[in-house]
Order: sequence, then structure tokens, then C-alpha cells
Amino acid sequence: MSDERAENRRFWEEEERKLDELMYQAVWPGGEEAVKRLAKQGKQPVRQLIQKLIDEGTEFYELGVIAGFGMNYPEVDDVPCGGIVTGIGKIHGNWTMIIANDSRVKAGTYFPITLKKHMRAQAIAEQCGLNCVYIADSGGAFLPMQADVFPDDGHFGSMFYNMARMSAKGLKQITLSTGGNTAGGAYIVFMACQAVMIDKLAYSFLGGPPLVKAATGEVITAEDLGGARVHTQISGGADYFCRTQDEAIEKVREILSMEPPQKIHIHRYEEIPPRVPVETIYEILPAKIHQGINVRAFIQAIADDSYFVEYKKTYAPGRGDNIVTGKIRIKGIPVGVIAANGLGIIFVEAARKATEWIVRCSYEKVPLLFIQSSPGYMVGSESEHMGIGKYGADMVRAVSCAQVPRIQLVIGPDNGAANYGMCGRAYRPHFLFATMRARTSVMSGRSAAEVLLSIEERKRASEGNPMTEGEKQAFREKMIEKYDGEAHPFFCGARLLNDRVLKFREIRDWLAFAFEVSLLKPIGEPSFGNFRF
Repeated sequence: MSDERAENRRFWEEEERKLDELMYQAVWPGGEEAVKRLAKQGKQPVRQLIQKLIDEGTEFYELGVIAGFGMNYPEVDDVPCGGIVTGIGKIHGNWTMIIANDSRVKAGTYFPITLKKHMRAQAIAEQCGLNCVYIADSGGAFLPMQADVFPDDGHFGSMFYNMARMSAKGLKQITLSTGGNTAGGAYIVFMACQAVMIDKLAYSFLGGPPLVKAATGEVITAEDLGGARVHTQISGGADYFCRTQDEAIEKVREILSMEPPQKIHIHRYEEIPPRVPVETIYEILPAKIHQGINVRAFIQAIADDSYFVEYKKTYAPGRGDNIVTGKIRIKGIPVGVIAANGLGIIFVEAARKATEWIVRCSYEKVPLLFIQSSPGYMVGSESEHMGIGKYGADMVRAVSCAQVPRIQLVIGPDNGAANYGMCGRAYRPHFLFATMRARTSVMSGRSAAEVLLSIEERKRASEGNPMTEGEKQAFREKMIEKYDGEAHPFFCGARLLNDRVLKFREIRDWLAFAFEVSLLKPIGEPSFGNFRF
């Protein structure tokens, strides 16, 4: 192994160690003391419940684990894991979306990031055709931020709107209430297709005992107002009465035991492991983010049999080659690939090739994987005169209208309009994964610093107070720190700009899972708007 490859590997393993540390903080908020407090209430940690809910020996693919860190909300800085656990696991062999409040984080209350994560999970479920299980134990909206979590579209009420719409489409909405669900939160129980409540643990009411006393003068306990017996035996607001969390988990599994088996809507071939070991990724991806990459070598490390059928390999050498296109299989699933290569700058020829391949895969009903490591489209008079705006727009149109499942994997720079053309978050990919090498922002810190410095210099000069060289350098460093910091996968992951930050060795397994889930719904017919060829 060369010194450079060895250094790359050491660097990325250390970066992923930092990811492990952050994920530990997310998974264990409050540490052992918080677990002990739950035990005194007769409750188990939420991930323990989830492991009992899914089929034995299967994996829970948890999403948005590092959400909520460094949010700087009033009274709180971090909201570990966004205060809610979301992910996909198998129940009786069927992929199911699980959305579970973590009462260890501010009693499961909803911050803006909690809502965003809850809503993202529902969006994935609807897009992929998944039933939903809600493990409800929430104090409702975080009241100091009520204006940011209550009244708008995408706020608290949207959770229940989504439940209603998915139920109407035949996607089961099952709620297991294992704690308090008050005011608007009560609808997580009452809006469910079927609801399970636990004696002496679960409560659901539009107004709790203090509000009832203030409004009507009635004095009543939470149990008598809206406990499990009330809603399963008197009001009919819930359907199943259980005495323990374990009994309730088994009841949810029983409810879903009669669901028809899922199938994927594509021919799946026999899996052949890659011939190139996954450790190769750690060695071939440079520690320097803006250094060019050999994306073909990366593809060989994730593809079945390391086999890549490349499309238009010899087209426009040096310009068309910055986007690599072709087909691979991932655990037997055929996938069309659009991958940034080299420095990743998208020239006119590369944009044309990518657009053509997206359209072709759409007509063949082959799902698409965008491997993003591009700082943007080529600028300058030559590119503008050749139509980079027009052909870049065609690429964006193709990405927007492609009816096949689309997944983005970010392994490098992810800047400017390349974020659009390579199926960034605004283009609603079925899943969006980042790595520790990902850097998502409007432009790199260095570019932003020079652009903003030129503006600041003109402003200061017009005021008769020109900048000194020292001030210019300090300004550059400040802007680089800001923009590069906001591009980091921890910053982006905290704000749910990706669905998960993956380790390099996890990529193949997660892509196979994501494509399988994305193919549970039949693929529709292609339909594109007006291209500007």
C-alpha cells in the first residue's frame, strides 16, 4: 500500500470514529440514569422496543440519527436524535416505517427538528408505500417555540394530515401509545387505523387534568380522564388494552400479521459480492475534499462482481468524462449510475450525457443512483456560449421528472447547481445518503470567501475606509470557517439535509436496502417536459 493510500485510510477511519462518538450521544441521551428513570416507570428504552417489534434477527435501518445537534433553540442547544427515532424494519417480512418518540429527550416534545424528522419519515413511507407504526410518548409541542411548531403547513397538524392521507391510500397507520399524548398529540392515537394503549402508562386527552380544572372546575386524574381503560372500554378512541409494553408490542405485531407480502417491481438477479474489497474505498478517496477522484474504482467496490457496464465511455474525452454513466447491480438489483468523476466539474458534454442516460433509464424503468462529488457546472464565456445553462437545465428537468426510484450518495463536494442536477434534497430522492467526505453548500468556503471579500472591499472603499491586508485575510478565514463548517456532514445531518451519514463500509448494504424499499411500488410511465436540445 502506498503512503498516500495508507494516509487516506487513517484519515477516514478517524473521521468515522468521530461519527461514532456523535451517534453514541444521539442514541444514549442522559446515559444510564435516563434508562433507570424509564425502568421506574415500567418503560424500556425506545430502541429496545423497536428491536422487539421487528422480526428477530433482522436489522433496523435507523434514519437521521445525528439530527438535532447544535440547533441553538431557546432553553436548549442540542436535541439528541431530534428527540424521535425513525427508521425502517421488517415486521412479518414486510418493510415498515417506525416512528417512535424518545421520552428521554425533553419528555418527547416536538421541536422544529423533531417535526421535520417525523414528516420526513412519513414522506418516505408514502413515497415507498410503507405501513407506519407510531410508538407515541410525547409531551406535545415545545411550548416556548409554539409559533415555530404549531400553526403552519409542515407543523404539528401536518403529522395527522399525513396519517389521514396515507390511510386513505391503504397504508396502515398503527399507534402504540406507551406514554402521555396530550392536546394535539392525542390525535396520534385517535387518527390511527388501530391504536393500542397500555394500562397505567398511556394517556390521551385533548386537555389534561390541569386544563380541565381551569376550564370547567372538574377535578379528575389522568387515568380517569383519558387512560387506557377509558379509551378502550368507554370512549372507543383506542382498540386494544394491554398491561405491559411487551404485551403491546406483540399486539402490534399481531395486527400486522395479516398484511399481504411485499414484492419488488424489478427482476432481481442472484447477488455476487464485489471482487474489490470495501476497504479499498478508504484508500482511494483522498483526504483532501477538493482533490479529484477515480469514481470507477469506487463503483467497483460497491457493485456486484465489481462489474460496471459503462455508457458512452469514450464520449468527449476530458469533458464528457467528468460524469460517468452506466449500469451495475447492487445485491442483484439493476441500477443506473450517474457519477461525478475526477474534479467533477460538469461541462456541457457531461450534462448532455447525463440527461440522455437519465431519460434512457426512465424508459427502461431502471432505478437511478447519483454518486455526487461535483463542485458545480462549468462557468465562463465558452461554456455559456455552448449552452451550459440550457443543457444544465435539461439535466435538472430530467432529474425532476424521472419517475423511477432515485437515490443520491454524496462522497465529495456538493455545491451550487450540481446539487440540483445530481438529485439533491430539493429533487425529492427516495433516499439521500452522505459520507464523512460530503460537503454540501452553495459553494466552497474558499470560493465564498473571495466572492464576499470583493463585495466587502468595494463597500469599504466607497466609505473611504479601505481594507488592510490583515483585515482581508481575517475576513477570508472567517468566511472559509463559516461556509466549510455549514457544509460539513455533521451540520447537514443535524438539520436533516441527508437521511443518514454512512460509513464507507456500510454503503453497499444501505444502498441495497434503499433500492429494495424504493421498488415496492410499481414504476410508472415516463413523462418529461420540454427539453431544450
